[in-house]
Amino acid sequence: VQLQASGGGLVQAGGSLRLSCAGSGRTFSSYAMGWFRQAPGKEREFVAGITWSGKSTYYADSVKGRFTISRDNAKNTVYLQMNSLKPEDTAVYYCAADTRAWVLVVTTNRHEYAGWGQGTLVTVSS
Repeated sequence: VQLQASGGGLVQAGGSLRLSCAGSGRTFSSYAMGWFRQAPGKEREFVAGITWSGKSTYYADSVKGRFTISRDNAKNTVYLQMNSLKPEDTAVYYCAADTRAWVLVVTTNRHEYAGWGQGTLVTVSS
């Protein structure tokens, strides 16, 4: 699965953005998807994940209650709705697909994901 994230930009603290991740390939709907982010000088970290069916999601504590992940398998797209943004959310955001098909539980381990695209930059000003 090849992926491309989009939707980033500059927003003031407290604002919202919606990221999209478009996938190619007929098997997109078979895989759990994850959003990760990487701030300057920091390691890439898990943000949110969703199983192949969309029935199960998981969030990092830092974004729980503010971010919502969803997917539309008919459009081969996964979304990340980000509300109440904070300056510490500033990072390049990446989407990726779990390498294992049909898993029922989201993994936070980035080494289990592949298909990383270029990422999209989110900048939150204070």
